[in-house]
Order: sequence, then structure tokens, then C-alpha cells
Amino acid sequence: MGVIVKKKKKRELAFFDIPKNRNMVVILLYAVLSILLIIDLFIHRHGDFHWEESPEFFAVYGFVACVVLVFVAKVLRIIVEREEDYYD
Repeated sequence: MGVIVKKKKKRELAFFDIPKNRNMVVILLYAVLSILLIIDLFIHRHGDFHWEESPEFFAVYGFVACVVLVFVAKVLRIIVEREEDYYD
């Protein structure tokens, strides 16, 4: 009896599997971010508090909020984490 060997199909590369495409997307994201940050310097804000009117306040606020969210999630994971066989 012979051994049947299945050949693996070569899968088609997805868009982000190609390094050139990944680099292009990263450059595009940085370009859009830079344009938005520059535009934000010229927009007059009517905030309720004086710090809301400072340039780039909302960009910094959003970044800090995301960082805090990550650290809160790490702490919550420690609190709610169960043993691997908890439900067995």
C-alpha cells in the first residue's frame, strides 16, 4: 500500500501579507494624521473650558484615554481572571 501525500494548496496572499502594501497603509495613515493635526491648528474652538481651546487638546486627550483604558483592562484582567479549569 502506498502512502497518500496531500499537497498543500498555495493560498493566495492577502492584501496585508505583502510588506509593500503594509508599508503603504502605514505611510498613508501617518500622512492623514499629519494633515489632520496641521488642520487642527487653524480651527477655532469654542470650548466650555479654557483647556479645550488649546491646540491638539482632543488628540492628546484621546491618546491618554486609550492608554488609560489599556492599563485599566490589565488590572481588570488580574481581578476577574480564573484558573484554566475553573468551569470543568
